[in-house]
Amino acid sequence: MADPPPPRDATDDHVARWLPVLPDLDPDTEGAVTRAMLLTRHLRRTKEHSLVASGLDRHEYDTLHRLAGRGGRAAPSELAADLGLAPASVTGRLDGLESRGFVRRTPSAVDRRRVDVELTDAGRAAWRQALAAVGHEEERLLGVLSEEERAQLAALLRRVMLAAESS
Repeated sequence: MADPPPPRDATDDHVARWLPVLPDLDPDTEGAVTRAMLLTRHLRRTKEHSLVASGLDRHEYDTLHRLAGRGGRAAPSELAADLGLAPASVTGRLDGLESRGFVRRTPSAVDRRRVDVELTDAGRAAWRQALAAVGHEEERLLGVLSEEERAQLAALLRRVMLAAESS
C-alpha cells in the first residue's frame, strides 16, 4: 500500500493554479517564497494582536524592544539610530513612554550634557507581555519540526539571507 500524499496547504493550491499559466514556474521556489510571505504576514498579525492585548502601540513596542536590546539603557541618539529615525522623532516617543512610566531619563554617567534613557520595571513588563505572545506562536509553529530540522531551516534561511544582503 502506498503512503498517503502529504497534506496540502493554501500555497499548494496557489502553485497549482499558476503552473498552467506560467509553465516555466519553479514550484519549489514559488512555494518557498509564498510560504515565507504568508508566514511573515501571520506573525505580523500575531504581533499586532499581542500589542492590542498589552496596550502598546507599535512604535512604543519598537522603542521598548530596541531599548531592552541595549541592556535597558541607551542614549536617545543610539535609539534613533537603531530605529532609523530622526532624533526629534525619538524624543516624542520617549515623552509618551516616560508619561506612561515605561522609561525614565537620567543624567549620563559619561557626558553631563546628555541624558540616557532607562527601561523601568513597568516598561520591561509591558514589553515582555507583548513579546511573549509572539514567542509562543513562533514556538508553536516551529515546534512541528525537530531540533535538527529547526537548525537546518535556520541554516538554509541564513544562506538565502546572505544572498539577499549581498545585493
